[in-house]
Amino acid sequence: MGGTQNGKAVANGRVKHGKITEKDTIPLEECPKPAFYVFWLVQLNITMMLLGAMVATLFDKWGIVKTKRAKGDPRMEDFAPLGNSFDATYTDHIYRQSTDVVNRPISGVPGAIVRLKDRYSDDHGWTQKYSGSETEVINLGSYNYLGFSHRSGVCADAAAAQIDKYGINCGGSRQESGNHISHKSVDRTIAEYLRVEDAVVFPMGFATNSMNIPALVDKGSLILSDRLNHASLVTGCRLSGAHTLVFRHNNAKDCERKLRDALSGVSPKTEQKYNKVLIIIEGIYSMEGTIVDLPSFIAIKKKYNCYLFLDEAHSIGAVGPSGRGVAEYWGCDPKDIDIMMGTLTKSFASAGGYMGGAKKTIDHIRRYSAGTCYGVTMSPPLIAQVEKAVQIMCGQDGTDIGRQKAIQLLENSRYFRKELRKRGFLVYGNNDSPVVPLMTFYITKVVEFSRRMLKHNIGIVAVGYPATPLLEARVRFCLSADHTKEHLDYILEALEQVGAETNTFYGKKITDE
Repeated sequence: MGGTQNGKAVANGRVKHGKITEKDTIPLEECPKPAFYVFWLVQLNITMMLLGAMVATLFDKWGIVKTKRAKGDPRMEDFAPLGNSFDATYTDHIYRQSTDVVNRPISGVPGAIVRLKDRYSDDHGWTQKYSGSETEVINLGSYNYLGFSHRSGVCADAAAAQIDKYGINCGGSRQESGNHISHKSVDRTIAEYLRVEDAVVFPMGFATNSMNIPALVDKGSLILSDRLNHASLVTGCRLSGAHTLVFRHNNAKDCERKLRDALSGVSPKTEQKYNKVLIIIEGIYSMEGTIVDLPSFIAIKKKYNCYLFLDEAHSIGAVGPSGRGVAEYWGCDPKDIDIMMGTLTKSFASAGGYMGGAKKTIDHIRRYSAGTCYGVTMSPPLIAQVEKAVQIMCGQDGTDIGRQKAIQLLENSRYFRKELRKRGFLVYGNNDSPVVPLMTFYITKVVEFSRRMLKHNIGIVAVGYPATPLLEARVRFCLSADHTKEHLDYILEALEQVGAETNTFYGKKITDE
């Protein structure tokens, strides 16, 4: 589907002769669905769990049955609760039972292999204690897409050299004493990598969205936001005060329909025509593994003279022949995207985020963003890690390592997804996406799935409510260029065994793709 990219060839869904293959653009709503009765059973399962949790809460409150649990200070009994009763009941009696599979502490570098600190609980999950031992696992949870997370090598050496030269911190904001010479260098490096006029970096990815969207729009503006956009984007939209409309996931037609209807009226906040329109999308959606239909959104932007904001937190470095993200993946002109946001935490194994675009736009952000006005700047060693990784991806280090990393990641993504479907698992997302959600639907199953995979020395991420809808729990795999075929085959063998034990084969077996 979608044709080839810049004439690059495809053969049996693989990479041929070092070229990136054609794209798969299946919308989420067209992904295979489980049997009709699955959602009924999942609904029954969660209903019974919630009823049991509410009964336990009442028994505990009335003193009929006392559970070993955290207790609040008696002096605070008359204080207003921090959350609603549902959240408290869910957290105390459902989430608590899964505390062994969430927030797992790691020890060491999060590469293809990582060490987990072993824990145990003697109070039914209220607290987790360290046992003093560690377990080495294959890492499918970290965002180490390009495999730059290493304790040694050119990137680590460059970061260490910056510590010796400049220390750890710059001690100020970009508009004060923290505007270090290395910041100008990394701004230029990222702009050249993105093929845009200018860029500016920030020390935190979440804040790159939440603190900068308010600098772009205000209460007289209109935002069109994908319904599955990240919490950082949602926070930024709320802080901006702009009127926000949510459209169906990755659905440009629904976006255009809502935009057209909104433009026919006035802003409900100012009762005047909107002063600007901003469409916000992501490159790869981190819980669905879907790749944005970028050409369609660019067409809407041009047709209605809107601004387009692209969050490439999970797509920069992860797709495209040289890892330049979804614009390169689709063969689109980066200049057609007004704001190209991304994080430096994932593919480049550093920390922070960036905004890229036209110089006039980036200068505006430098002047009016809360991140540049009030936030402390990015650390020099983190900048060195980013610059060296980008140089490798561009081939400026004189090697072919960057291109090979991009090819290896794509091969791993397509192979792993194909093999999961062959085994009967229900997998969301696009074939070229290294974010691979395997649907379990039941919260109880995803927790047990994670526990059993750990017994095979495989570390995975179990995801449930509120990160996903209540009835759509899932396992999320994040693939890396550092994963070998031997790693993936071992993982697939373990998945097949655990899938049979937990009865999580909700897809239709596909023998050939």
